[in-house]
Amino acid sequence: MSYKAYYVGPDGELKVGLEEEGIRQVFEAREGLLWVDVSGTTAEDGHFLARVFHFHPLAIEDCVGPRIHSPKLDDFADYLFIVVHGVNYEARSEVVETAELCIFLGPNFVVSTHRAPLLSIDQVGRLVELDGRPMRRGTAFLGHALMDGLVDSVLPTIDRMSEVGEQIEEEVVFSPRQPTLEAILRLKRSSLHIHRVMAPQREIVNRLSRGDFPLVKGEAQMFYRDVYDHIIRIEDLNQSLRDMAESALATYLSSVANRQNETMKLLSMVAAIFLPLTLLAGIYGMNFENMPELKWTWGYFAVLGFMGAVILGLTTWFWARRWITWGRGGLPRAGLFAVDREQLMASMEDLARWPHR
Repeated sequence: MSYKAYYVGPDGELKVGLEEEGIRQVFEAREGLLWVDVSGTTAEDGHFLARVFHFHPLAIEDCVGPRIHSPKLDDFADYLFIVVHGVNYEARSEVVETAELCIFLGPNFVVSTHRAPLLSIDQVGRLVELDGRPMRRGTAFLGHALMDGLVDSVLPTIDRMSEVGEQIEEEVVFSPRQPTLEAILRLKRSSLHIHRVMAPQREIVNRLSRGDFPLVKGEAQMFYRDVYDHIIRIEDLNQSLRDMAESALATYLSSVANRQNETMKLLSMVAAIFLPLTLLAGIYGMNFENMPELKWTWGYFAVLGFMGAVILGLTTWFWARRWITWGRGGLPRAGLFAVDREQLMASMEDLARWPHR
């Protein structure tokens, strides 16, 4: 069993490292503010929560159970039970994994439990040990600090996913390969995983910011509204990533199909060029004696010249039909949307004169 206990008494004094008996005493005194953070939750921790805090068995089961639960908020009258998610930076996976944080929010206590290490919780703990600031304004503000750090920890992952998405967009156009397809699918799965936890989490924080619960009221609602805005921003960015992944997948499939078409077109051109040559070689390779062309002095060179003319003619015809694109110009990659300076100035002058027309 691993936990940290912080207590700010009515006199403002901060106590760190309380044992179980000390936690029970300050919890039953109903004074000051108590924060207990339980990490690596096990069945023994569940017994601890039931023995000291007398939480509802269903809530304790959600904390210690091996399953990942969707974000939710339950009102148990004396306290709120909140399940929220953040990014699990300890997971060694090719797809983004989320970590679950359970919070018991009461009038004078906050109990947080999580199985995976959470950097945001460690940061709040360091601030508390520094000057006790996150705990000096009440449980609602401490709960906000825990959720705000958890939500903000998602943004670096979103930024990294955006960078990977930009790299994928370049690869699918210039060098689509099997690893590119795998990266696209990993990006899709990661963005979908984030969406599954952020969508219900948005509604939870919205309820807390509306003043639906007596434990969160007054100025604290504004702070939860800020967390709600952060979640909206994450959802917008994540939706852009999902659209980027869908577009990259479509572009990848189109690029692969275009490459196959180019290969088939090349093979078709080679077959079309060599088909008449094969016909000539087949005719004059027959062993008939009465073939007058076999007696011509310049017959061999005439056939070779005719073959060369066929090759040149078909190649020219393919070029004219734009089957052959080698050497043809395309759209410039640099400065594609650059506007000529004189054209820009003329447009601005026309715009400036527009109200007076």
